[in-house]
Amino acid sequence: MPSLAERVSRTAQFLWSGWSGLAGLSVFAAFWQVAHEAYGSFILPSPLETLAAAKALLGEVSAWQLLLTTSSRALSGFALAGVIGTVSGCIAGFHPAILRLVQPQITLMLGVPPIAWIVLLMIWFGTGSATVTTTAAVACLPIVFLGAAEGIASRDRLLDDMALSLGMGRVLRFFHITVPQMLNRLLPILVMALGTAFKAAVMAELLANAGGIGEALAVSRSNLDVANALAWILLSVSALLAVEYGLIQPTRSELEVWRHAARPWGVKR
Repeated sequence: MPSLAERVSRTAQFLWSGWSGLAGLSVFAAFWQVAHEAYGSFILPSPLETLAAAKALLGEVSAWQLLLTTSSRALSGFALAGVIGTVSGCIAGFHPAILRLVQPQITLMLGVPPIAWIVLLMIWFGTGSATVTTTAAVACLPIVFLGAAEGIASRDRLLDDMALSLGMGRVLRFFHITVPQMLNRLLPILVMALGTAFKAAVMAELLANAGGIGEALAVSRSNLDVANALAWILLSVSALLAVEYGLIQPTRSELEVWRHAARPWGVKR
């Protein structure tokens, strides 16, 4: 069990590593500014104009409500896909016959465009929150399933045999030997699935007129307000980053203490 000092140290290192991310965003903003100067504000507003529009939106209570609506729908779909995909993926990983049977269906789900799911779900559930949440869940489910299944299937069985020879029971072997190996594959997949959930939720809201950021983008499109549209995109990405770096990455750091301990002295990631 890591001590409080170790957790504080890891948290400080994690926050300090954010400088590299800010550097990357600065480079992106520089290219954005160059494109703005080439094409003008009507085609592509500058980063400062977009930030000003985002600041104006955050001053409105209704904008916060739209942002929370989209975030809650995306997170609900992500959580649903995470639970179902992880449990079913673990079962399939332990039983290769089930994995071979289910894999064509997973490939089929990955091949169906999200817009096709949105159309079907609008017919089945209407244009409410259920359609948006289910779209996000369906978009995330296949990749979460594959991540969990591959994590279990590719585990080092010799470690399990060694723990068995030392008298460790089935449940303890699962949580102390198998789960850490599965999480090594699954946690990066969950980060990608979270982004997929937000994108699918916004797309479903836009096409189904179901409120949230998607409907706000539709209004901006009809008004030809590019700065406002970019501001909503910026707020959506900010919400995604807040969830990723406020919840998923700290959880990953806590669950993968072994990765920090196994890193050679003086080697930085």
